[in-house]
Amino acid sequence: MKQPIKIAILISGSGSNLQAIIDHQKQHAKKYQIALVISNKANAYGLTRANNENIPTESIDHTLFKRRESFDQALQKIIDNAQVDLIVLAGFMRILTPQFTQHFLGKMINIHPSLLPKYTGLNTHQRALDAGDTEHGLSIHFVTPELDSGPVILQAKVSINSQETAETLKAKVHQQEHLAYPQVIEWFAQGKLALKDNQAWFEQTPLSKPQQLHRLNDLSI
Repeated sequence: MKQPIKIAILISGSGSNLQAIIDHQKQHAKKYQIALVISNKANAYGLTRANNENIPTESIDHTLFKRRESFDQALQKIIDNAQVDLIVLAGFMRILTPQFTQHFLGKMINIHPSLLPKYTGLNTHQRALDAGDTEHGLSIHFVTPELDSGPVILQAKVSINSQETAETLKAKVHQQEHLAYPQVIEWFAQGKLALKDNQAWFEQTPLSKPQQLHRLNDLSI
C-alpha cells in the first residue's frame, strides 16, 4: 500500500483553513499526512490548532532577518529537513523570493481570495465591491515566482448582493475555501495534479480553465 504523502502548511494567523484541512484529513483522507505546520508569527493561533492535534510545529520570526532572502533560506532549510511532498500556503502573509519558489516549483500551492487574474495582492473583497462586481470568489493555484500569478487549479464563486460588505463577502468566501482547499490537496495526494510547462494538469490533461467547486462531487473519489 502506498504511503501517504507528507505536507507542510504555512500560516501567519488564526489558521481556519488549516483547521479545515486537519478535519478533512481525519475524516476523509488517508492519502496525506500533515507533517509540519510553520508560522512566521509565534503567537499565531494556528499553531495552537496544530498542537491540539499533536502536529509538529515550527515558528520562525521574519523580523529577526535583515533580508527577505535570509528568511526564505532559513524557511527552506526547515522544509527540506522535513522531507515533505507538498507545501500548502494557508494565510501565510509573506511574499516569497523567486529562489524559494523555484526550489519548490510544482510542490507548492496557495489559496487566494479572488477570481484570479482579478485582484492580486491584498484587500480583494473591498476591491471587488468597489468595482461593482456581481460575483467574487477564490482561486487555488500553483505558486510561481510572480505574485498570485501561478496556474490556477480550482476556483469557487460566490454572488455579491446589494447589501454586501467586505466582511460578509469575506465570510462567504471563507466557507468555500474550507471546502475547496482540502479537495485540491487530496487531488495532489492522489497523483491527479501536476505542474508542467507553467500549466496546471489534472489527470494527465492540461487544464484549459480552472476546475469549479460545484463539480467537486463529480471529481472526487
